Amino acid sequence: MSELSIFVDESGDKTRHAQYFILTLVLHDQNDPIAKDVSIHEKTLSDADIPNVPFHSEPLLNGHGDYESMSLERRKKILTAFGSLVRFLPVKYKSFVYKRARFENIEKLAIRMQRDISSMLSDNLAFFQSFDQVKIYYDNGQDIVKQALHKSIERALSKEAVVKKRTTMTDYRLAQVADYLCTIELAAVKYAAKEDGNTYDKFFGGVGAFKRNWLKQARRKMLH
Repeated sequence: MSELSIFVDESGDKTRHAQYFILTLVLHDQNDPIAKDVSIHEKTLSDADIPNVPFHSEPLLNGHGDYESMSLERRKKILTAFGSLVRFLPVKYKSFVYKRARFENIEKLAIRMQRDISSMLSDNLAFFQSFDQVKIYYDNGQDIVKQALHKSIERALSKEAVVKKRTTMTDYRLAQVADYLCTIELAAVKYAAKEDGNTYDKFFGGVGAFKRNWLKQARRKMLH
C-alpha cells in the first residue's frame, strides 16, 4: 500500500496578534526512506561536536529552551547542518502565506486556507491520487488548520485524511523539516517587507546571502 505523509507546521496564530500566518506542508512518500540521510546528519553533528538536540527554529534563533546556554556560533552551526539535511531529503513542500490584517475574521481566513489547499491538490491531482492513503501529522491543534486539511483532502481526493501522532524518529525529523521550512518562508516574507531586524541577518548573513543560499536551496523542494 502506498502512503503519503503530510507533516504540518505554522508560524503565527489565528488571532491578529501575529502579523503573518504561514502554513507549511511537507510531503513524504513513505516508500522513500530517510534513515541514511538522518544518520549522515547525526554523524556530521557528532564529528563537529555539535549537540544533537531536537530542532526547533524559533528557540534556536532566539536562544531559548534547549539552546539557552549555547553560543550564537554553535546555534548557527546547528541551523546550517539541519539545512544541509533538508537539502538531501526526498520531500516536497508547499507554504501558504497570509497577512492577518487582510482577513476581518477567523472564518474568512479558514475559507481562504481551504481554497488554497484545494488548489494545490487540484494542480497536482495525479500525484496525490497515486497514493492509497494520506496521513496527516499535526500536533499544534489549531482547528482552522485541521478543518482546512480534512475538507480539502477528502473532497479533492475522495479519501479519508487520517490524523496520526508522531511516534518514530522519522516522524519527528520530518516534523522538524516542516518547522525549518516554515521559518525560511517567514524570513523570505519579512526580508521582502524589510521587516527582518537583526536576528535573521545574524543567521543568514543578510538578504542577499539568504536568497542565494537558504531560500534557493529550500525552494528546490517546493511543490509547484
